[in-house]
Amino acid sequence: MWRILRQITRQGLCSEPPPECSDAPRVEAGRIHDELLTILGQALAVRQVDAGSCNGCELEINALNNPYYNIEGLGIRFVASPRHADLLLVTGPVSRNMALALRRTHDATPEPKLVVAVGDCGCSGGIFGEGYASCGRVANVIPVDVTVAGCPPAPIDILRGILTAVRRCRAAPG
Repeated sequence: MWRILRQITRQGLCSEPPPECSDAPRVEAGRIHDELLTILGQALAVRQVDAGSCNGCELEINALNNPYYNIEGLGIRFVASPRHADLLLVTGPVSRNMALALRRTHDATPEPKLVVAVGDCGCSGGIFGEGYASCGRVANVIPVDVTVAGCPPAPIDILRGILTAVRRCRAAPG
């Protein structure tokens, strides 16, 4: 034990300093909240669909509900039924077994519906691509409005993707 203590006193602390704390995501989230309320005037209902992902993107989407991002406070809430949703948040490469369920979910969502594909697998098929068990990217099965790249993307990037979809819906004629 004395040998270890001498080694510690000779070497000193070998760890690196803690990272700088930044409030940039919170400021960005507050700006997104204000813009969402300006555009929609109400809450945004989101239905999340896992079409065959590894659950990495789901962990980041779940992080949106923690107190740091507080997505509910931003006026965005998750719903259990596509009939109550304004936006579909789809993750993963679409497996052949989920293709029909994803189409039905898309058809059950009322107009004007928005679709955001999250993660590299949802955007391009990722490492899985297209094959006997995978349809590949989400756009191969249903129309996609916005893609959020990353494996997995950061929660603030997912929020930006949602805001981009809402902006495009507002800017679209009709």
